[in-house]
Amino acid sequence: MNKLHARKSYQERLARVQGYIHDHLDEELDLNKLAEIACMSPTHWHRIYHGVFGETIAATVKRVRLHTAAGMLANSAISIEDIGKRCGYPNLQSFTRIFSDCYGMPPARYRKEGSHAKFQNALEDQGAVIIGPWDVEIRNVPEMQLLTIDHHGAFMQIGEAFDRLFGWLAVRDLITPDARLIGVYHTDPDSYREEDLFSKAGALLSNATAIELEAPVERTTVAAGRYACLHYKGPYADMKAAYLWLFGKWLPQSGEEAREGPVFEEYLNNPREVAPTELLTEIYMPLES
Repeated sequence: MNKLHARKSYQERLARVQGYIHDHLDEELDLNKLAEIACMSPTHWHRIYHGVFGETIAATVKRVRLHTAAGMLANSAISIEDIGKRCGYPNLQSFTRIFSDCYGMPPARYRKEGSHAKFQNALEDQGAVIIGPWDVEIRNVPEMQLLTIDHHGAFMQIGEAFDRLFGWLAVRDLITPDARLIGVYHTDPDSYREEDLFSKAGALLSNATAIELEAPVERTTVAAGRYACLHYKGPYADMKAAYLWLFGKWLPQSGEEAREGPVFEEYLNNPREVAPTELLTEIYMPLES
């Protein structure tokens, strides 16, 4: 097998396992079963996966399950016990223990007091624009040429597209220290059905124009211009409330006008390396000149 075919084979097997994980969170994700899906022996598969992604398969399963659970807690009224079952936890006790270890509080308290609650409270405040920990600054952003993979469906599930993109880059040895991860969101989740939502998982690389692309990766341009940038710290699952505050509270009182075009997010640290409460994200809203 030549290098090109071998590289493509690894990429496809990585993507196949990641897709299976995201689609079967409510089932027991046995590591040997995932190795079968990858068509590799368990020992070799674990080493390859860990080497490519910098985390074990077990760590990926745990991270995706907890991210999904946090999103349901923050953005739905589904019972906590049902959320635990949907995310693969056999009982409420184990879900509560594992969630508390990762998010610093049990699920019930997170639903009431997570970072999403601060933005929701700010929306209800009838006073002046709230600055507090949610600083917004105006930035002039240059045009960016991203390498992207399309994602259709709930924005909370875009992590699968980022995992596929990361795998595509990793097997080509294209991950560099200056690489920037950016999500581009083309539709409003409050105006479209979930299945009609469209976004892109992207990477900004210094040598992007010289890279020969293969499906499903393509080039996407983010337009230059003025953007409002909200500095956000906390779980990705809580960002819906931040968006509502930015568009519903900050924008009407800022004297600015939103410009046609997608919003994008830049992820400043790695969910594989830091706790969800320590994640740093910049949310960019396009503004008129």
